[in-house]
Amino acid sequence: MNTKVAATEEVGVDLGELNQSIGFLLRVAQVSAFDRFFAAFGEIDLRPGEFSAMWVIRRNPGLRQGLLADTLRIKAAHMTKMVRRLEDRGFIQRVIPDDDRRSVRLFLTSAGEKFVLAHREAFLGQDDYHHHGLSPEDTAELARLLRLYVDNGDATP
Repeated sequence: MNTKVAATEEVGVDLGELNQSIGFLLRVAQVSAFDRFFAAFGEIDLRPGEFSAMWVIRRNPGLRQGLLADTLRIKAAHMTKMVRRLEDRGFIQRVIPDDDRRSVRLFLTSAGEKFVLAHREAFLGQDDYHHHGLSPEDTAELARLLRLYVDNGDATP
């Protein structure tokens, strides 16, 4: 084996300018977050995004499914699958209003409400899953910068 190659593998892979690429760093951060998500929540059979969807529905009863998809930046087809899965689990209810047969309104069921309240701290709490070892100040700054990045309009913590 080439000694230069062996030395590189021991020290780490040189990523060069990739270390400055926002897209690359966001993707690697997402993979890390999902790894932590499944390690923390794999036993309750919930996929990334599902708790977020239920949380937003809880805060906005009767929210249109399309608006939820737009807000969470989930493709319509994926949102339909997610809603169906949550409905099959008894967590949400879809309602088609009489005055607009094309829209679907979403509500948490009592089981969904209980699930969200029972797991609120695990999903939204202040443990290492949420901070990835960052200080509270760094976590707040990262969240602020990410809100700016996604153009949420409210960059204040």
